[in-house]
Amino acid sequence: MNKNVILEVEDLEKTYPSGEKALNRVSVKVHEKEFVAIIGLSGAGKSTLLRCINRLVEPESGKVFLEGVEITSLDPRELRYARRNMGMIFQEFNLVERLTVLQNILTGRLGYTGMVRSIFRQFHKSDIERAVELSEIVGIKPYLHKRADKLSGGQRQRVGIARALIQDPKILLVDEPTSSLDPAIGHDVMDEFHRTAKKLGVPVLVSIHDVNLALEYADRIVAMRDGQKIFEGNTSEVNKEKLSEIYQYEI
Repeated sequence: MNKNVILEVEDLEKTYPSGEKALNRVSVKVHEKEFVAIIGLSGAGKSTLLRCINRLVEPESGKVFLEGVEITSLDPRELRYARRNMGMIFQEFNLVERLTVLQNILTGRLGYTGMVRSIFRQFHKSDIERAVELSEIVGIKPYLHKRADKLSGGQRQRVGIARALIQDPKILLVDEPTSSLDPAIGHDVMDEFHRTAKKLGVPVLVSIHDVNLALEYADRIVAMRDGQKIFEGNTSEVNKEKLSEIYQYEI
């Protein structure tokens, strides 16, 4: 494996209970510090791909390597530790509503904290300091002691970004980060997210429905349709003709 390849996905396959192929021999690479966007129509397999990479959904065949470690061959205990290195940001935010912003960010350290300390949320001082630092980086620091259920959509997504980053991941897997946000707020969140990832040098693989945001922020584009990868290339290669081909003239 090329030394600057952080994530390598080889021929992943997943079939729905209906028999329809969710993923059909999909292969993708993400290099260090790279921001890669997955685009395609709803149901193309974008979210399934991300969830198979970290095995929230188990692929039927194929391999996933993270810095040379085969994720797809790990037993449950080994997988738990490997997931520390894969920060996941969900479109549904997945925050604990009754916890504060600070507490939600700190849940990103649970994989590093012993069971007893986790139960009582007894985090190390260094973790708390890092949570505060990240809250400032993503623009959520004024709300540190506010409950998650009192936040706006954009604020909630920023908490999710900070929670993923406090893991010190080797890659961020991001599933539709702006789909539930107003366009202006979604653009602000994407801008903050992109800037933060680049500043910290964390590579990103993001599934995104907004083509304009993908073209504005991604270094490289992967396009999917019906569970297959139909295009992969630099963002500069994606013109109107290519988008018409990807979306079957729905652009």
